[in-house]
Amino acid sequence: MSWLTLDVLLLARLLLKLAVGPVLERKGDITMFYVGLDIAAEKHDCCIMTEERQVLKQFVFRNDAEGFEFLKKTLTKLAPTEEIKIGLENTGVYGSNLVQFLRRNGYKTYTFNPLLINKSIQATTLRKTKTDKADAKFLAQYLTWDNSQPDHDVSYHISELKSLSRLRFSLVQQRSKCKTQAKGVLAQVFPELTQVFSDVFGTTARTILPLCPSAQRIAAYPVPQLADLLRTTSRGQLGLEKAELLHALAVHSVGNSSIALELQLQIYLEQITQLSFHICRCEATLRTILAQMDSPITTIPGIGTVLGATILGEIGDIFRFSSPAKLLSFAGLEPSITCSGKSVSAPGRMVKHGSHYLRWAFGQAARCIILRDQTFAAYASKKRAEGKHFNVVCSHVAKKLVRLVFALLKNHSSFIPNYSSLAA
Repeated sequence: MSWLTLDVLLLARLLLKLAVGPVLERKGDITMFYVGLDIAAEKHDCCIMTEERQVLKQFVFRNDAEGFEFLKKTLTKLAPTEEIKIGLENTGVYGSNLVQFLRRNGYKTYTFNPLLINKSIQATTLRKTKTDKADAKFLAQYLTWDNSQPDHDVSYHISELKSLSRLRFSLVQQRSKCKTQAKGVLAQVFPELTQVFSDVFGTTARTILPLCPSAQRIAAYPVPQLADLLRTTSRGQLGLEKAELLHALAVHSVGNSSIALELQLQIYLEQITQLSFHICRCEATLRTILAQMDSPITTIPGIGTVLGATILGEIGDIFRFSSPAKLLSFAGLEPSITCSGKSVSAPGRMVKHGSHYLRWAFGQAARCIILRDQTFAAYASKKRAEGKHFNVVCSHVAKKLVRLVFALLKNHSSFIPNYSSLAA
């Protein structure tokens, strides 16, 4: 049996389900109907199927109010809401309005990981046919044998945290890219600047560089005025001595100047300033929402506004996870395991199939809690003593932290010292 791969095993399981047939979901004499939706930006494909996997209807409707009403009327004529299960892939923003519309009208929705659906399709057919119509049909068919629980309703605050934390994450990435590009330009126009400013994107440097975006421009700037500018922006910490050093370095700089490079630097610095402003706005709003929620997440050492908001937003309703292991899997922090015959490999790399935002948040929180909690610090020291790399140690700490977060959110309990031992 060692030749069986995961895909072959999945194929065997699905074929067995197809052969045996679905377990009929009945409440008395109620017959269930299964609706598969393939989501797109402008239109959605729909397939309605019976328990016996007979296709009743396939159609396309637009992603607007008229299309939503058409779907609602079709489903209303079909059966009451409690007799209909609706399944779709988790495709992000394109299906969010439709899902909210269906929930408001009393329908249960089931959202599936696109990777799971793709693997299931590959396991049930060797054909390369992949169309929106075929995907909608398979989603309806998948619902007939899937025993998952319907999607949980997410509170307004959780939804806001998820959107804002992801926006902040994107803004930080954009700012990092701008800083990298700006450093590249600075290396050409004034490579000696780091001898004056350890942080070339600090307040003082970001005030001077837009005015003098090259060594030649700084060399032409009067030293007394340069000293006044430094003194003002640094709140008196810098003055004439630093201005003379900056001017001398600029005069003897090996940097090259051009209109194009100066303009590039000015634009990058403007973008960095704007992005920093928007990041602060996001963090202020996140702080306000977290204060309204009164969540115990921020009582954990090392988890502040940003990490707490990201963790809560990505988890959603903690009660949809029956165990810490499922939350660990959702974050993509569980190790891959290979077993074939009598051969069982040691746990491998993280699968990384879950929410990368949640995985990032737990990773950052793990590094912080090591420095702030004795229990986690001792646990990290133990793993280091075993010869593990620091990144591997952090992944172990993150897994322990997942169990702690699961316990605190489930019980709505605040963190107390040594309580983390319950997460061992």
